[in-house]
Amino acid sequence: MGGTGRRRYDRGVSDWLAAAMTTHAIIDAAHATLEPDVWDYIAGAAETETTARRNRLAIDSLALRPRVGRDVETIDTSASLLGHRLRIPVVLAPIGACEAITSDGGIAQARAAERFGTVPTISSVTEPSFEAVGAATAAPKVSQLYIRGDEAWTNALIDRVREAGFIATALTVDAAHYGRRERQLRSGWLPPTHRGGRERDAVWQSRLTWDWIEQMRDHSGLPMVVKGIQTAADAEIAVARGFEVVWVSNHGGRELDHGEATIEVLREVVDAVAGRAEIVVDGGFMRGTDVLKAIALGASAVGIGRLQAFALAAGGEDALVRTLELLEQEITVAMGLLGVVRLADLDHNYITQTQALAAPSSLLAAFPERLPDWPPAP
Repeated sequence: MGGTGRRRYDRGVSDWLAAAMTTHAIIDAAHATLEPDVWDYIAGAAETETTARRNRLAIDSLALRPRVGRDVETIDTSASLLGHRLRIPVVLAPIGACEAITSDGGIAQARAAERFGTVPTISSVTEPSFEAVGAATAAPKVSQLYIRGDEAWTNALIDRVREAGFIATALTVDAAHYGRRERQLRSGWLPPTHRGGRERDAVWQSRLTWDWIEQMRDHSGLPMVVKGIQTAADAEIAVARGFEVVWVSNHGGRELDHGEATIEVLREVVDAVAGRAEIVVDGGFMRGTDVLKAIALGASAVGIGRLQAFALAAGGEDALVRTLELLEQEITVAMGLLGVVRLADLDHNYITQTQALAAPSSLLAAFPERLPDWPPAP
């Protein structure tokens, strides 16, 4: 290190961030930085928050089964999605109102993804525009759409996405109505796109049909990601209609309360898809071992939403890059301890059903050193 004292992972960012050796530090910084209303927007979920807690509980209810006596000196953590290399099997899930979390909004997501080596999904209800985010980096980006108008409105939005250079479109299909997020209802806080009566345009989201989704894909000429699949039946419809990526998601528990955990749904979706499409899953994934459990069950990649949002709140683009580096370290160590050197080596033989040690919140089990009052109770 030439006597400079700089750590090898120091990218010229702030001292506290360069020295962060766990995601605990990132979460602490986010908690200290965010206004309570925005913290609740990220951490909260619908009604009793049961779906969000189930997401985490189901991940913790899977144990890992390591193999030993294998040469695991060199680990390859890479994956791919839509033909684009991923440094680790993690993509950035879309975040609505990202500009309320970090001033750079979607640009911070795109730049962090480019620096680290993954693919971001940029929401149509975040700032700045698709054009601005598209111009910010030359790296691959996926656009995520909420429908706020008729076919002509939607086609015009898709034209903008294509012209801005996005590689695919992700259509959210699990948000036909806006979930009753009681933390927000209590405080009265709303994301910018739901203020000033603009939420009235969300009625178009409730009119989505499979035929209309297919028309959007055909108009765009781009691969289509169907985000929000929660049953094998809908996964079968998606692949029968030729959609390239099935994204298993329950919106982080923010829409329908008392839904199933996504990692549990993943099993039946993998069976239904049967290799005909790539599969992404999100919902409660906070750790490298969480990611490996999903890969062992057949996912192509894992989407991170809340963890990404907390990183952006903690320190914008730099903190998100550091968080992805920490995930990479966790994945690398866990793969070596499991006795595998490639993600393709993982399958169901490396996991088993067990009993979670506690009934977790959507965050607490992933960060067990936290005191009982962290995060703040709903």
